[in-house]
Amino acid sequence: MPSIVKPIASHPSLLRNQLGLTIRDYEGSMSTLCAGCGHDSITAAITRAFHELSTPPEMIAKMSGIGCSSKTPTYFVSGAHGFNSAHGRMPAIATGAAAANRSLVFIGVSGDGDSLSIGIGHLAHAIRRNPKMLYVIENNGVYGLTKGQFSASADLGSKPKKGDPNRMQPIDPVLLALSLGATFVARSFSGDKEQLVPILKAGLAHKGMALVDVISPCVTFNDHEGSTKSYLHTRQNTMRVTEMDFVPPEQEILAQISAEGKTAVTMHDGSVVYFTSLPQGYDPTNRQGVYNYILERQGKGEIPTGLLYVNGDSAELHELNATPDEPLVSVPYEKLTPGAAALSKLMESFR
Repeated sequence: MPSIVKPIASHPSLLRNQLGLTIRDYEGSMSTLCAGCGHDSITAAITRAFHELSTPPEMIAKMSGIGCSSKTPTYFVSGAHGFNSAHGRMPAIATGAAAANRSLVFIGVSGDGDSLSIGIGHLAHAIRRNPKMLYVIENNGVYGLTKGQFSASADLGSKPKKGDPNRMQPIDPVLLALSLGATFVARSFSGDKEQLVPILKAGLAHKGMALVDVISPCVTFNDHEGSTKSYLHTRQNTMRVTEMDFVPPEQEILAQISAEGKTAVTMHDGSVVYFTSLPQGYDPTNRQGVYNYILERQGKGEIPTGLLYVNGDSAELHELNATPDEPLVSVPYEKLTPGAAALSKLMESFR
């Protein structure tokens, strides 16, 4: 249990969003993570993103699995729906929930162990099914709850606090997502909220599954010299591929954005993400080009960040399955289960 309880009072000068809510209305319980944990910075970015988007707290569904990362949903939007699933099973649970109630805004928070080890099969199939959800991987390269063993994302040669360097090739969630056909792939750093918040907002508006890999240093087990997931290493080797901002679909805002040096990608719902190409000619809509570019940069020890790839014309879960516009949880039981006679008629059509 947290040793400090947040005061319920809020400062009268706090900005209110379109719903009349302050950022305090999007907070959760006090964090019990280690002081300085990168995951808490991600929590702050998620809180800010929901507040700036004016998302009704009661329309948010936050999902998690097991691990330090899976404690994160406790720390934002206490008024949201929530489900803490079994280890590695969050993608399957979130897919089912999204299939049943398309009216909610889904966010899944996972870790490199939860998603890339025991849960990698579930993550792969969630990417294939493309449910409309924001999927955040808090990536620190270790199993923090079990005292710092290497996870599947630990880089080759990365050094632990004690013991031998990692000798196994890492699983890169960005390259994995690109190879599986993900429609929105981004990477950021927990210590860079000015980049991370717009990415999260764009991911929440994306029509499909938006995977965001966030390098999030573990200050207890993986923030030392020789670690490739430390604050120092990440700050020294991060390279912003895109400078971006998220622009809601309001005409007056769009009219104020200068097009000079920008690349605009229009999302299916009318929202727009603006990019500034930092290497010349970088195209965030070219899947193979993005894949090759990331491999090239990684070979030089660099960590590309930003909204790396986006496809705004993809078919999400409900389009793929031709489900009704009405959320399935609202459809009467009699309509969902029409009875034995209707089933027999359906079976006859396959004979």
